[in-house]
Amino acid sequence: MYSPDKLKVKRQELRLRQQDIAEQLGISKQAYSKWEKGLSQPTKTNLIKLEELLHVPSGYLSEEEITTLYHQLNQPNQTKALSYVNDLFSEQEKVVSLVSEPLFSYKVYERLSAGTGYSYFGDGNYDEVFYDEEIAHDFASWVYGDSMEPTYQNGEVVLIKQSGFDYDGAIYAVEWDGQTYIKKVYREEDGLRLVSLNKKYADKFAPYEEEPRIIGKIVGNFMPMEV
Repeated sequence: MYSPDKLKVKRQELRLRQQDIAEQLGISKQAYSKWEKGLSQPTKTNLIKLEELLHVPSGYLSEEEITTLYHQLNQPNQTKALSYVNDLFSEQEKVVSLVSEPLFSYKVYERLSAGTGYSYFGDGNYDEVFYDEEIAHDFASWVYGDSMEPTYQNGEVVLIKQSGFDYDGAIYAVEWDGQTYIKKVYREEDGLRLVSLNKKYADKFAPYEEEPRIIGKIVGNFMPMEV
């Protein structure tokens, strides 16, 4: 792409008048002035002559600055420059790819415990987080603790579908004794046995007389995406 600005700047650096260059090229000053204003462009032949008169590399007036600089590098530095530019382009493509993917909003309420228990939905406040997949659920909550690792990580979001008890061994959100838990649940004769995935935690037993309640089944989990 022809650059009239580069032509003008270089002429001024060399303290040449428009008339000086016009005379050496055998054209009128008016014709040359139009080149610097971008109203017209020199022919390929005149571009070559201009670059010779201005003592600049071939392509200086017709290439982008980065291309001109590249051609002035020696071979080892050209290789380094090309590698660097390729790395920058790859990083840019990753960012563009992430941005172009649709993100879905989730309202995440009070923490559920994957450990010692946590108050269920407290004051009803929520955080808004985003994920690149839309998963059907009734409400979402934070995971607190490590008793359900490695499947459910501390700081993740769990998605809950309100339901009763479906079958032994499913993962549920359970309310019991003023606390809520994410546990693998088994029905027994006298109550619910709450089992952690992390083997360092002992089972909990919630007697029926203490009215444990299945809030819902865990239908998904994810770590929120940064936006």
